[in-house]
Amino acid sequence: MALMWITTSLLVWALVPGLTILHALAIGSCVTPTDPVLSAVIVKGKFADHNVPKELQQIITAESGANDGLGYPFLFFALYLIKYIGDGGVAEQGGARVAMGLWFGETWGYTILLSIVYGAVVGWIAKELLHWAEERKFVDRESFLVFAISLALFIVGTCGMIGSDDVLACFIAGNVFTWDDWFRLETLDDSLQPTIDMLLNVSIFMWYGAVCPWDLFLHNHVVPLGRLIALGILVLLFRRLPWVFAIHRFIPQIEEVRQAVFVGFFGPVGVSAIFYLYVTLEFLETLNVDGQTRADIEKVPEAVTVVVWFIAVCSIVVHGLSIPLGKLGFYLPRTFSRSVVSSSGIDSPNLVLPFTLGSRVSSFTTRRRSGVDQGNEVSATASSRDVYRIGGTVIPKRQDDPNGTLHDRREEVETDTNLSANVARSGQATPREISTPQPGARTIRFPDEPPLAVPVSAGQAASAASAAAPAAPTSLAVLAKEQ
Repeated sequence: MALMWITTSLLVWALVPGLTILHALAIGSCVTPTDPVLSAVIVKGKFADHNVPKELQQIITAESGANDGLGYPFLFFALYLIKYIGDGGVAEQGGARVAMGLWFGETWGYTILLSIVYGAVVGWIAKELLHWAEERKFVDRESFLVFAISLALFIVGTCGMIGSDDVLACFIAGNVFTWDDWFRLETLDDSLQPTIDMLLNVSIFMWYGAVCPWDLFLHNHVVPLGRLIALGILVLLFRRLPWVFAIHRFIPQIEEVRQAVFVGFFGPVGVSAIFYLYVTLEFLETLNVDGQTRADIEKVPEAVTVVVWFIAVCSIVVHGLSIPLGKLGFYLPRTFSRSVVSSSGIDSPNLVLPFTLGSRVSSFTTRRRSGVDQGNEVSATASSRDVYRIGGTVIPKRQDDPNGTLHDRREEVETDTNLSANVARSGQATPREISTPQPGARTIRFPDEPPLAVPVSAGQAASAASAAAPAAPTSLAVLAKEQ
């Protein structure tokens, strides 16, 4: 996180004119923490379950939650230095010694350590009380499900009263509360908390879109739009990715290079950046001399507002669209190639064309036939033949004729049925009537199909049987026996 802070601050210092290194450090600390709200897009849902290993999901969640609360030391390191040495020590006496004393004592001691201890104690007490109430049936299911939400609101309110870090305290309390994984397993099949989580996330981003200073991106006195766009691109590329890639060998959860690129790229900037933005603006309002803003920080409020909001918007758009665009880029070439193959025809003998059978089978993707495996031919047996499933029915695969065309056996059977009905009405035999059934003919009948043959008299059946060869039973004889 420290490397991310330094990299972002240097980029801001280089591209935003008129800022000192202390001002750039303050702005960089706002966009350094990984946003846990946007991170939930890649660690929850069907995409994460199918494409992101559990270890990576856990490390992204832990890193985003911890960074969101640990952004305080980086921010107030720059703010205290701006307060005491930003103007050369004219407005505030004490210099860097007082600034570092406040940074260690107030920021690390009171804000960070107190939040960690308070969150751990409250989380452990809440876990034990909920265990005790659940064992004695003192809590109903509805209250049990909303207990975690009530706990979070309680911690946010009490930490706000004492002036501690409420975000970090909630993160610590949540870890202690679910340390034994009991509450998560009890609420695993419930959709209340994911629904409330989604509702709050959507509400937050709708509010962001409503209050975002869109006009300042074009009309401001700090940085032109061209530099602002370049800054957004460079921050997204170099703020996190190079450092995660450089140290991924020392992270056990990251096993491959592509996993390192994935974790390095998905470090979104969002809710936490806007939170630290307002903390910075509130702190800067206290640095006034005789009711007037100090000359050395005159442009800092506008600069931090424009830069932080623009980087947050860039991250929300880029990281928010990465998953759907990535899935589209993965499936679109396959879908396009299959559509081209099915429309133009296939000359390769190893491919089977999509087909439809009446109104029961929808065309489905081409499949590779099992034939040769590493140079050794695999014997085709009746049990290993490819089959197509139609509703609850399984039929054998269609056969090719010597000309290379595919025939639908259902049409042949329907033709046999019509001929048999005509024979029964006319009393005349046809060559097709006494043909021998071919091996592998379809033996499955659908409920809505007409019968294969109409009832015939005993004399007609006997005459048809005598006309056929003794070793080859006629079609009508076989059909009569099946009836």
